[in-house]
Amino acid sequence: MKIYNDLIETKRNLSVIGLGYVGMPLAVAFANKLNVIGFDTNQSKIDLYKSGIDPTGEVGNEAVKNASVSFTTDEKDLRNANFHIVAVPTPINHDKTPNLAPVEQASTLLGRNLTKGSYVVFESTVYPGVTEDICVPILEKESGLKCGTDFKVGYSPERINPGDKVNTLEKIVKIVSGMDTESLEEISAVYELVISAGVHKASSIKVAEAAKVMENSQRDINIAFVNEMAMAFEKMGIDTLDVISAMNTKWNALGFRPGLVGGHCIGVDPYYFIYEAEKLGFHSQIITAGRKINDGMSEFVVDAVIKKLILAKKTVATAKVAMFGITFKENCPDPRNSKAVDIVTLLREYGIETIVVDPVADREDVLNEYGITISETDDMKNLDCIIFAVAHDIFAEITPQSAKRFFGGQNDNNVVIDVKGMFDKTDFEENGYSYWRL
Repeated sequence: MKIYNDLIETKRNLSVIGLGYVGMPLAVAFANKLNVIGFDTNQSKIDLYKSGIDPTGEVGNEAVKNASVSFTTDEKDLRNANFHIVAVPTPINHDKTPNLAPVEQASTLLGRNLTKGSYVVFESTVYPGVTEDICVPILEKESGLKCGTDFKVGYSPERINPGDKVNTLEKIVKIVSGMDTESLEEISAVYELVISAGVHKASSIKVAEAAKVMENSQRDINIAFVNEMAMAFEKMGIDTLDVISAMNTKWNALGFRPGLVGGHCIGVDPYYFIYEAEKLGFHSQIITAGRKINDGMSEFVVDAVIKKLILAKKTVATAKVAMFGITFKENCPDPRNSKAVDIVTLLREYGIETIVVDPVADREDVLNEYGITISETDDMKNLDCIIFAVAHDIFAEITPQSAKRFFGGQNDNNVVIDVKGMFDKTDFEENGYSYWRL
């Protein structure tokens, strides 16, 4: 346990490369036990962290302010660490193929600064084989060192649930893996310093990589099934959430709910599996079908909006619609791969004036990534329709009575689209709203 002992005795330092929703909680957690270098190429983000501000909202300003992390954008500072955790995003391209550029760039950067005797653990979600077949050769080329002799690698898939203040980093079992028995034991011991729920030692790096892709694909498929049922129930005139409530009385019901599936995990990871499987001649049917269904839910919601506007005798072309929520999930400022954005895009293609309200979202990210300006909730007036696309806690406080101010004080036949099923439909219907939920 040489590197573990050196770390806890502060003879060596640990680095976290990529300080986003995954890397930042890791850096702060490890800083309570070890000397930590927090590296990111984004200078403005590093400046915020140094000022005690947490733009991710995952650990909070107070925790960042009190953390002993040495924040830096200088890659040479990585030479002062011997245990490196790479936590950069792995998105997909427009054609749904894996975009490994961030993890390849991180490997190149780290390789230039890798020292003999170091450990490198990747947390970025990838398809099986990326760590050993793509990242390791880059590390070797850039460092001039030999993997297995001069440095060792492992893989530990991130399991952060953004916006979740209950199932936090420390409380989620950590899957860990190493290239050999020694590295597995060292890496496990290091993570056990901060993971109170314990670790699961995977039999190989590829198994750990596959586990992450599988767990998110499983959720994607289950949600796709419920979404497909919701579309069928819509034609049957049956309320999907009423059906789920009845189904959940059985002990083995899974309880998934319909919804938009975006973000940088569930909406992305299945494509990594599909890509690698097809390279090997295996064509996934279930996972591919699930992705097709979930990717089409924004269009289904837009169709429901237009139908409701027409039935409410609103003039669709001049309707004023407000989207409440633009992030990919509730209580999280991250807008990446948000399917709520797709709803806005589709509505605007129909020429429908669509305003976006989201007090939780990172306004700068939304503007830079999608060209969408976020408006203030208090400025919403004379609306014809509100789409509650994201179940932020702050939105859940809205009642049929308090919502009147958004519609100019009138609520007869005004349309409320409750994508997440946040509200009691009876309350809204009894108050004169034209209400629809997925």
